Amino acid sequence: MADAEATQITAPVEGEEDRRLDLSLRPHSLDEFVGQARIKRVLGMSIEAARQRGETLDHVLFAGPPGLGKTSLAHIIARELGVSVHVTSGPAVERAADLAAIVNNLEEGDVLFIDEIHRLQRPVEERLYSAMEDYEFHIVVGEGMGARTMKLAVNPFTLVGATTRSGLLSSPLRDRFGQHFHLDFYNHDELREIVRRSARLLNVAIDESGAGELAARSRGTPRIANRLLRRVRDFAQVNEAPVVTRSVALGALELLEIDAAGFDKMDRAILSAVIDKFGGGPVGVETLAAAIGEEPDTIEEVYEPYLLQEGFLMRTPRGRAATDRAYKHLGRTRAGTLL
Repeated sequence: MADAEATQITAPVEGEEDRRLDLSLRPHSLDEFVGQARIKRVLGMSIEAARQRGETLDHVLFAGPPGLGKTSLAHIIARELGVSVHVTSGPAVERAADLAAIVNNLEEGDVLFIDEIHRLQRPVEERLYSAMEDYEFHIVVGEGMGARTMKLAVNPFTLVGATTRSGLLSSPLRDRFGQHFHLDFYNHDELREIVRRSARLLNVAIDESGAGELAARSRGTPRIANRLLRRVRDFAQVNEAPVVTRSVALGALELLEIDAAGFDKMDRAILSAVIDKFGGGPVGVETLAAAIGEEPDTIEEVYEPYLLQEGFLMRTPRGRAATDRAYKHLGRTRAGTLL
């Protein structure tokens, strides 16, 4: 097994500065990872058992909304095992030949992390089955009647898959993962601890009230908490505030149009469209997406999970519908008047 960590990124990345900061704030071990206590215990046990036996860790599948730590956990697994991690994504692996090149470069015990694994093309996915089960990759040589299949031996590896849409995974692929974990939204105390940790790494002075305000408006998501902290840091610096207090945080969040529930303009646009344009629902997600100028997948993967979890939206057989809590949050009544 390789000792040094090597990361190969083939998926699109965000702005270089934001990406650099995001990487610097990620936890580097299970001990540093805040939240998801049950997953940490089970994963830690599995990693330690694999190390003691000198075996490759079972394939791991992480599911859940964006920003909850799936990528961080994949890197932590590799670090805890002392192996390299190779990173790609479902949309980036367009052909079976692309996957063959990736698995052929894996050393024994390496971690292959595939983000958005539910978006793998079916021919690519089917080639992955034998690689996961038998550590063989089947290559078709030739065409027509003369076509034949060759077996390419690959080193034993651990596939870590991440998905925001576990329902789109095929049963054959899902069944080949030995460990399945669903990441939940974080509670207020966990997010406050994450904000405090990130503030220390960024050399930002923040008090308990400031950290608590950011935690309350982070939609249960560490990625959003860290993003808000970076923007509040900018606000504090420009306004010469030596410490991020609650009042400083509120000033920045008001400028960013993040309300008390952690909703931004798009969250409020979704709720407003359901209530004002479609009478509170139900309305289909594609119709809703067209009404607000957003992609249906973005609504389902990024915005909807938290709105559902917090009880602002509900799914019905006929579509999405607003709840009483959504009406109250926007200051509306069922009769269509403002409170």
